[in-house]
Amino acid sequence: MNSLTNIIEAVIFASGEAVPVKYIVEKLGCSLKEVNAGVNELKEKYGGESGIHLLTFNGKLQFATNPQYKQPVSDVLTPIKEKEFTKTILECAAIIAYKQPITKPELEEIRQVSCDYAIHTLLELEMIVPCGRKDAVGKPIMYSTTDNFLKRFKLNSIDELPDYDELMAQIAELNSSLLTEDEEDANYLYKKDEYTEAEATPNEAEKTTITDEDGFEIPDHLTDEDDIIRID
Repeated sequence: MNSLTNIIEAVIFASGEAVPVKYIVEKLGCSLKEVNAGVNELKEKYGGESGIHLLTFNGKLQFATNPQYKQPVSDVLTPIKEKEFTKTILECAAIIAYKQPITKPELEEIRQVSCDYAIHTLLELEMIVPCGRKDAVGKPIMYSTTDNFLKRFKLNSIDELPDYDELMAQIAELNSSLLTEDEEDANYLYKKDEYTEAEATPNEAEKTTITDEDGFEIPDHLTDEDDIIRID
């Protein structure tokens, strides 16, 4: 692939969302014909049995998973998304509950990170709902909580919400415990590597032979009695 094709590939990947072709043409100073040629190359690379497919629609480009692998992808990512819900979505939901009605830019100003995914998820779960537009530049949508929010948090009304600082402290504590889980996941990989190294066959020059009382050879990494299983 040529350099432009690689750049287009990087842009689509980094965006995570649909990228208008006109922006690529304008910002990279190339022609529509050149972009189309690059897109055709990417379609050959990301097609068929590939885990990633390149989607082209309404003059936009976006990477998406191959529908053929929907179930295994879901099996792996669902637990991760559930954890992310706990860490991020809960915090956004709490802020919306206390500050409602609130716009996405206002929410992002408080959290100092993008809240697109959080808003999208909360809308899908029907925990928040658009409740009008703010009289400001761009007329941003305002959001407020719903009855589903109350049900999920076992509240009879918004008045039952605990003190804001107290709730945010609880969420921070929850996030800390989840970070510990992430460390355990990383440690699991370390242990797997360590185990593999321990099980590796030693070089002939370093290999020593140990035998049990019946004359059977015992691998030199199984020298503790607890590690030896005999079948009589």
